[in-house]
Amino acid sequence: MNKVMTRAAAQHRPGTRPPNRRDPRRPGGTPPRNPATAASPRPRPTDLFADRLLAVLSGRRPVHWMLRHTVGRAYDDLARLAEAGTLRTRGTRPVVRDIGYYVPRPGAVEAFARIGAGDQLRALAFRLEQGPDLRWRCTAVELGGPRT
Repeated sequence: MNKVMTRAAAQHRPGTRPPNRRDPRRPGGTPPRNPATAASPRPRPTDLFADRLLAVLSGRRPVHWMLRHTVGRAYDDLARLAEAGTLRTRGTRPVVRDIGYYVPRPGAVEAFARIGAGDQLRALAFRLEQGPDLRWRCTAVELGGPRT
């Protein structure tokens, strides 16, 4: 009887666990923190910036935390919005509920995020541009509130 190696077995490196082994004493690695993000190993810039902007606008981080991530008037607008404190809540912590974006040209992204805190819903809009160093920076930020 001849045994044929499968690709999974051929890729096995000595000193590591074989694939499909389930041993609770030696886990194969750290489990993903969030199953929703486990499918995509690299988060999009829109997701990162929405979280960063929310941290500043809700008072969890100081405004200067975004200094190197903003360009032009975006930092001044962010400081003004953070000072107004429209996303600071005493009860439920605000979270990003949904993110959408539009790519007007390569290297630029216009994004929006729905921010929820309890039963309140607000809109956050921002623009990201990629610099010559290939880093994304926020060039504009706006915060909308409930309709009057």
